[in-house]
Amino acid sequence: MRSIWNGAISFGLVSIPVKLVNATENHSISFRQIHLADGGRIRYRKVCELDEEEVSGGEIGKAYEDADGTMIPITDEDLAQLPLPTAKTIEIVAFVPADQIDPLQMDAAYYLSANGVPAAKPYTLLREALERSDRVAVAKYALRGRERLGMLRVVDDVIAMHGLLWPDEIRAPQDAAPDGDVTVRDAELDLADALMDTLGEVDMDSLHDDYREAVEELVAAKAAGEMVLPAEPEDTGDGKVIDLIAALENSVRAARKSRNVEGEGGGDGDSGMADVHPIKKTSSKTSGKTARTTEAEQTTKAEQATGTAKKTTHRTPTGKTVTRSGSSTAKKSAPKSTGAKKSTSTTKKSAGSAGSAGSRTAAKKTAKKTAKKTATKAATKAATKKRAASSGGTTAKKTAPSRKRTSA
Repeated sequence: MRSIWNGAISFGLVSIPVKLVNATENHSISFRQIHLADGGRIRYRKVCELDEEEVSGGEIGKAYEDADGTMIPITDEDLAQLPLPTAKTIEIVAFVPADQIDPLQMDAAYYLSANGVPAAKPYTLLREALERSDRVAVAKYALRGRERLGMLRVVDDVIAMHGLLWPDEIRAPQDAAPDGDVTVRDAELDLADALMDTLGEVDMDSLHDDYREAVEELVAAKAAGEMVLPAEPEDTGDGKVIDLIAALENSVRAARKSRNVEGEGGGDGDSGMADVHPIKKTSSKTSGKTARTTEAEQTTKAEQATGTAKKTTHRTPTGKTVTRSGSSTAKKSAPKSTGAKKSTSTTKKSAGSAGSAGSRTAAKKTAKKTAKKTATKAATKAATKKRAASSGGTTAKKTAPSRKRTSA
């Protein structure tokens, strides 16, 4: 591999001569611009704005454009005279845990190769020290006319350096988060966990660029003069999620199917993957309505048991409301007789408590017994008053004529 920079690592007072080599390469397919009318290639030429003549590379230099548009020439000699200690040195400034480096700062990656035999020993020393400390080195270096920040770490038996962006070059994530408060239910989190478990791990070496392969096949077909049929677009849902639960469940099934976890009749229980079961949605309104209906039914039945007294009562010539002794329940209409009302209240309370306890049968029995005892007492009192009233009226009638005869 061709080196792009030669210098040394400054490790305290230790200097390690190294060569900088690109650790990555670009495999993307590049295209040329052509003239659609005749297929001729379109090229860019460097032309001077003043004389409108094409300029070669040897005649091109650097300049800084001032705010008013004035060009200030800057030569390579001017830049070389700057007091930049990292111009040919990778200066280590600190050793920190790897998790202190924000991945957003990661930039280009390079390999540091020992430059010459004398560099082998200090190079190995630094590599072993980094590996044993489980830390990374933060360093400054200069490349392509500017000072940069870097991170040194061990990859296999080589020291690798990642270019880092300066902290002030990381933009704040303003307006990137969703607006408003979003609540995620536990059921949705469980399905998301199941989806992650189903997808599981992957061998990074097995990943490849499907788009690049498709472009290569397209170019080969075009070169051979073959007809290229458009591929059927996959249904991605246009990014619209109507039912998140259903989308997660379908995602889990699709992931399991892609990994051949499910057979023809469905997945087996020993597959080691997460099982997904439909979640039954229970409406709180429905459950509340059912509870209220049950309590209302129990209260209505208790009231019906008490209300029997209304059908069996009748008025006597004296204006009193009484109930026949054979009746099971009674309700007096006299203002002072509140036994029937108390019975009704007691019955309702008994029915309400029975409904809250969920014992419908006990409520019925309690209501009937209470109403029967109250009605019997009321009927007995009414009959006693009736007899007393009847005997009092007869005595008065018999006494009146005898007084008249005596006075005569």
